[in-house]
Amino acid sequence: MLTFFTTAKPFVGHNGIIQKNALKSWGLLHAEVEVILFGNEQGAAEAAKEAGLRHEPHIERNEFGTKRLDHMFYRAQAIARHDLLCYINCDILLMRDFFDAVKRVRERHWHFLMVGRRWDIEITVPLNFGDKDWETQLRRRVLRNGLRRGPEWIDYFVFARGLYGRDVPRFVVGRVFWDNWLVWKALASNRQVIDVSDAVLAVHQNHDYGYHPQGRQGVFCGAEAGWNYECAGGWRHLRTIADATDVLQQGRLRPNRLRRWAGAKRYARQGGRVFLHGGIERAWFFILGLTRPMRRKLGLNTENLRRQFGRAASPSGKPS
Repeated sequence: MLTFFTTAKPFVGHNGIIQKNALKSWGLLHAEVEVILFGNEQGAAEAAKEAGLRHEPHIERNEFGTKRLDHMFYRAQAIARHDLLCYINCDILLMRDFFDAVKRVRERHWHFLMVGRRWDIEITVPLNFGDKDWETQLRRRVLRNGLRRGPEWIDYFVFARGLYGRDVPRFVVGRVFWDNWLVWKALASNRQVIDVSDAVLAVHQNHDYGYHPQGRQGVFCGAEAGWNYECAGGWRHLRTIADATDVLQQGRLRPNRLRRWAGAKRYARQGGRVFLHGGIERAWFFILGLTRPMRRKLGLNTENLRRQFGRAASPSGKPS
């Protein structure tokens, strides 16, 4: 069976509504599903109790108080009741097609990573899960009014215990690049990466970026986004759903024949950026490596350097 784990924003206002929607939808997938909620944000304990899920209030944070992804992944794999896990963002609604896709992939592979594209839609009220047709109604609404995002938007990761160990960098959640690294890591570990976008309608409930002092700009381009980029090792260690080895279509796993094209486009794009900007990325990492011992002694962080030298070019394709 499957263990979900996640972390959330405070359970207040609109965020509280959509997060409770998401948690409820996962629990309905199967009676043996386990859900672990990390963090002690306002309302988290109450939401966990209401949904009947496991609450882990402690999660390690960086110097700015932002939650660390590496701790959450390590801890979840240590305490999960099941050997198959899924990290998922706490605003994603799932339906039965997700569980069907997990079973189909699991029939063929054990060591794999399953990912898929999402659909964005506005949801502002609690969903009526007591209505036996809630999935049908939601699916119809999303297909009519939703926006399907590109392969660089990755909101769930299904994998077997042990794939992500102590070598996960000290990424922070709620920023960019960590999701792209997780895909790269699976590929670098010779795991099958399965794209189930055509089989799974994963619904992202739209929200604002008020959780960051600089809003959307801070999430995508701020100092902590730069920290994640540095931790990942640059664009060569970042992949998207387009890099999947296989796709699940019409109930069958097939080789992803377009993955080489995705790689070629990435190298052409990043190579062009490096050339046009005079080797900014190489210079940036050279400066970081050269000054790292001194920065540690002086207590300086990447944020201060970025204010002086600027942010490395974003390779993820996500809008800035």
